[in-house]
Amino acid sequence: MSKIEIDSENLSAEESSALSRALDGLAEADVPLVAELIVTDDATIKSLNRECRGIDAVTDVLSFPSMEGIKGSYLLSDEHAEELDEEDRLFLGSVAVCEKRAREQADSYGHSYERELFYLTVHGVLHCLGYDHETEEERAEMRAMEERVMEKMNLKRS
Repeated sequence: MSKIEIDSENLSAEESSALSRALDGLAEADVPLVAELIVTDDATIKSLNRECRGIDAVTDVLSFPSMEGIKGSYLLSDEHAEELDEEDRLFLGSVAVCEKRAREQADSYGHSYERELFYLTVHGVLHCLGYDHETEEERAEMRAMEERVMEKMNLKRS
């Protein structure tokens, strides 16, 4: 299993490290993996949602995978050389989280902003790894993986 690092100016080194440890085991590769997390505002996420998905609305999280068809695959750096960064990590993609929406959802669900931010980040990283929730079977698989990661961080549902 490969380490998945989270590159973000919005997380402390401790938060990023804890999230990375919790993500261990989600993917296999011959090099470390990295995903970018951007925490943004309503206007930016709405614009991204409109431009990329044709939906003119604020959303909580958007994912921008760098590779297609990788779900469950052993990722080889020589097969995805164009996605290697300067540290020889394989770039999975970017995850954009709307801070205001995450705070609202945390309040609505009765848990911390930190839990909601991490949950949305995990959700986005799973999309970058090729997971989806279009069918009930896919949704159940993805939800189980999300909950497993959150439990590793001791951030279970309230």
